[in-house]
Amino acid sequence: MGRAFSSLFWRRRIPVLLFRGLPVVLFLGALCATVSARAAQMNPLLQSWLNAQTNIHTWSADVTQTRALKTLTQPLVAQGHVWFAAPNRFRWQIGNASDTGGNTNTIALRQADQLLVIYPRLKVVEKYPLNSDQNGPWKDTLALLEAGFPQSQSDLEKRFKILSVTQTNGACEVTLQPRSASARRMMPQLTIAFATGNFSLRATELQFADGSMMRNEFNHATLNPKIEESLFTPKFDAEYRVVEPLKK
Repeated sequence: MGRAFSSLFWRRRIPVLLFRGLPVVLFLGALCATVSARAAQMNPLLQSWLNAQTNIHTWSADVTQTRALKTLTQPLVAQGHVWFAAPNRFRWQIGNASDTGGNTNTIALRQADQLLVIYPRLKVVEKYPLNSDQNGPWKDTLALLEAGFPQSQSDLEKRFKILSVTQTNGACEVTLQPRSASARRMMPQLTIAFATGNFSLRATELQFADGSMMRNEFNHATLNPKIEESLFTPKFDAEYRVVEPLKK
């Protein structure tokens, strides 16, 4: 993840966030197997990947983000980094810089009770609350960002219908459809790719209702690294302006 991101708020706000650098989260040759949701429950490779998620406490990786927009003839490619801490905290940073400066374009920061979208160049921080009273497209679409690290099979299938499981060239791709109607209107399909050898997350690909696509490819991933708390709780100087777009 306009002002800088694209697809995490309804029609106007959600689409603006995911397009520019999230990935929520986000994160499945000769052999090809396409199965129904019930059959996918029995797929041993998918089950092994789900079992491996219990070993993930923290995770970090470089990310190459490719966005294909219908209005552009060439895709947009950007580099960045992502950090994840179970059960649901993440930090997406597009650009090569420190916490809130340098060449960073956008930072998406998921804390326990809020999402921060930080624009270092504009010196703006947007705050989006994540309390239990919220529902609808905002809450449904945020769940898509956490799809890369489901806690269990039931956790995955509670939010998604498994459309297919395809294995090729040492990777497995799982194609998912959101069960929430409001989320489907925004993002009809999501694909997760993981390595068949060590079950590490390789990529996520988000298909949007307007025909746009965003793919995040992960490299140099580190499992269970020590992550400084300051990455999830940055300090902002007096130059930053804090706004709450959803506040009436």
